[in-house]
Amino acid sequence: MADQGGAAAAARAVCLGESMAVLLPDRPGPFEAVGAFRPSVGGAESNVAAALAALGVPTAWISRIGADGFGRRLTGDLAAAGVDVSAVAVDPHRPTGVYLKETGGSGLPHDLGPGRSRLHYYRTGSAASALSPALLDDPAAAALLDAAPLLHLTGITPALSDDCLALVRALLARRRPGRLVSFDLNWRPALWRRRDPAVLPELLDAADVLLLGADEAQDAFGAGDPQALRRRFPSPATLVVKDSGHLVTALDRDGRSVTEPALRVEVVEPTGAGDAFAAGYLAGTLRGLDQRSRLRLGHLAAAGALTAPTDHGTLPDARTVAALLAADERDWAATRVRASGIDSPVLPAPVPPAPDPVPAR
Repeated sequence: MADQGGAAAAARAVCLGESMAVLLPDRPGPFEAVGAFRPSVGGAESNVAAALAALGVPTAWISRIGADGFGRRLTGDLAAAGVDVSAVAVDPHRPTGVYLKETGGSGLPHDLGPGRSRLHYYRTGSAASALSPALLDDPAAAALLDAAPLLHLTGITPALSDDCLALVRALLARRRPGRLVSFDLNWRPALWRRRDPAVLPELLDAADVLLLGADEAQDAFGAGDPQALRRRFPSPATLVVKDSGHLVTALDRDGRSVTEPALRVEVVEPTGAGDAFAAGYLAGTLRGLDQRSRLRLGHLAAAGALTAPTDHGTLPDARTVAALLAADERDWAATRVRASGIDSPVLPAPVPPAPDPVPAR
């Protein structure tokens, strides 16, 4: 197991899946023109875990890492973010997965173009691809899985290997009263080119809370309309669909539907916003908030990620969050989020900076 200590409080949420080392370029352009790369960490499930911890939800992340510096970086950064990593296994034979980010805008030959980016994955044979149902016999992992009221999975894990698929199936089959299973599709076409995506629908339909992007669902299943997806996946208690128009619709199994627009945000970096939304929505679910407030908390968490230069943003203070959750539709629509702060009719006007003092003559 990883040697970093976990969070002090018992985990209320467990996120399970692969995270990877990330190498970020120091400038836009094709790799042959990049001078250096800055190391970071990334992964859908660990992003959700870190965001849940930031939202005050004690959270654990379960996975496998290599016995290498990238793996130690992963567990160290997540532990520093308040995530319990006590059930992360260290694999002495397989490496931690790595991906590199390529960004466009240099104008050089082979450039992707302004505003475009591409992720290059090197994860075949990674430590996390060896996750299997044997995990359920590990005492540290079993204790977390048995106690937490929420388990979060994504469609990335079953695409990694047959053993990973078997683990996800085993987790979905181990239902117990009082525990929710959330599942975010996180469609990765490159991963599924090597595997059969026909296994996905049965996994998604076994969740309690199913999170889908309309565009990825259209790509994966040929349907992106919330009502059509609700018919395609009838079993989850709640289906949450995010569309390209920045509307998110939650459809309950009993036919109730709530749609909430995203806030208007001056975007700094889009990476991680979907994971932050999932964390906000799930935190609201664990707090017993009504459906609209869950969606709004998801939007607020996503806005924090969109206005941060890294994958992880921050939420405003509790008073600001409470005011925005309670705002009427007009005031919510009038709210603007920038890196410098939030402007909203329900919040006090920002205090302008004091003028420079006039020097004495």
